[in-house]
This record gives sequence, structure tokens and C-alpha cells, in this order.
Amino acid sequence: MSKKQSNTRRAVMDALLKLASNDPAISVVCADSLKSMRAGEFAEKYPDRLFDVGICEQNAVDFGAGLAASGLKPYVATYAGFLTMRACEQMRTFVAYPKLNVKFIGANGGIYGGEREGVTHQFFEDLGIVRSIPGITVVVPADGREVYQATKALAQIDGPAYLRVGSDREPFIFEDEIDFELGKIRVMRDYGDDVVVFATGSILYRALKAVDMLYEEEGIKAKVVEVHTLKPLDEKNITSILRKTGAAVTVEDHNIIGGLGSAISETSTSNYPVPIVRIGLQDIFPESGEAEQLLDKYNMAITDIKDGVKKAIALK
Repeated sequence: MSKKQSNTRRAVMDALLKLASNDPAISVVCADSLKSMRAGEFAEKYPDRLFDVGICEQNAVDFGAGLAASGLKPYVATYAGFLTMRACEQMRTFVAYPKLNVKFIGANGGIYGGEREGVTHQFFEDLGIVRSIPGITVVVPADGREVYQATKALAQIDGPAYLRVGSDREPFIFEDEIDFELGKIRVMRDYGDDVVVFATGSILYRALKAVDMLYEEEGIKAKVVEVHTLKPLDEKNITSILRKTGAAVTVEDHNIIGGLGSAISETSTSNYPVPIVRIGLQDIFPESGEAEQLLDKYNMAITDIKDGVKKAIALK
């Protein structure tokens, strides 16, 4: 894993610039978020396809719905919480219900944004909200390279989708260009079948580190599986792994309610019940602070993941 920071917001726009060069229907809608979404180059190159409606997210979503109904392919890009909370009704009723082809880009997902913009811009409920809206595809890439490929993959499907990106502080996890298969899990480590650690988003790097340490220091043989697509969930392959390991840990920079932990628990309950330990924000409001220290403080430290693995194994 490279320590060089991964610019997830820039990766979205790089992919959209590439897509727009071949498809005149690609357009971007911002809500006073052009600069924060790194959309300046898109605005310069395609000024008739970039729309900034100001600080009014509900209007941005409805504007995107109108563009989609007119045959364009809009990407509504702004902060994750302002999209999914302030404009939740518009996403549900005016995009998802009529199954319009609007893509949503939600920035600052999780608490990893740290102190840059304060507690009002830390969003840890977004995945629970969009997962509960019928018909919306939900994708959470781990770094900039995966964001780039995920953006291109989402462009190939017709219908609403939500892509969660970060604050641009995320480390690179994937060293080289990677393939991205929508709706499929990715096995990142496979030491054995003692337990499986499912992770989503940039915090995947901590899950990898924890499992490496457990194997090297204590001989615990775990798997690490990235779940970049929360909806539709790869239930078949997840269930197959649960059958092999008999215990699981979920790791996410999100409230433990509604996100990855809930998705894996629902799948396990329906198909193959096993003990599951959920690592994430424990249903509280965090404070603002340095990004890495925040994860450490709020139950997402490497030691927390290691303890979760041992607890899950003990519950088998």
C-alpha cells in the first residue's frame, strides 16, 4: 500500500472527462460544489454541460432528474450528507421512483475528513439512507484508482446510482490499474478460513494491516474481502465465504447501523447465520480532529479490528 494520498474526488472527474469526450450526453450538476468536487477542468472543457445551481441540493437533484428525463446523463456531485439527507426526498421520489438515469457522487463519506470542514461535513449515515431506497445501486470504492474504474463501470448501467468518495486524504491501496466488476466482491487476503473480514471504502487499508499482523504475530488465518458494491450485494459469494469461515468481522467508516455491517448481517441471517462483529462508528456523533486519530478514537483502530477478529473466532 502506498502512503501517497489518493485523490478520490479528482478520480471521479478524470473518469467523467474521459467519458464525456466520447458521449455528449454526459453532464455534471453541482450545488456550490464545483471547486470541492474538482470539476473546474470539466467546466472549462464542457461549459454547456456543467451546471452549478448554488447551495440548494434539492434543486440540484430535481435539475438532474429533468436532464435525465430529457435524454442527458447527469452526475449530481456534492457532499454526501447534503445529498442523502437534505435532498433525500428528491432522490427517492423524483429519481429512484421513475428509474431515471441520474448518478450521485457523494463526497466526504465517513469521519475520515477529519478537521478540514468540521463535524457538519462528516457523513456517516449516507449508506444506510441510500441502501433503503429501492432501485439505487450503491458503490463505495477504496481509493482513487478504484474510484476511476467504478465511475466508468457505473456509466454502463441505466438507472440511479450512488458513488461514495472521500476527502482526498485516503491512501492508495491498489498499486496498479485494476479491473472493477460491479456487484462482485474482491478477495484481498487469503491466509485461511479462521474468519473473514469484510471491509468497504478507504478503511480497507486498516483491515489489511490488522489481518497481516494477526497472521505474522499470532498465526491467525483470516481472509480480507473488499465489498465495494453494497447494492446489489454479492450475496452468493459472501454466503459461500461465510460457510467456510463460520464467523465474520465488518469494517467500515460509517455508523454500524445501515451500512456494510447491516448488509452482511442481513445476508448471513437469510442464508447462513454466523457470529458477526461490526467495526465502525458505534451509533454516536463523533468530534472533529485529525483523520487517523479520529478512526483510532472511534472504534476503528487496527487494534479494534484485531480484537474484533479474535472475538468473532471465540464466538464460533
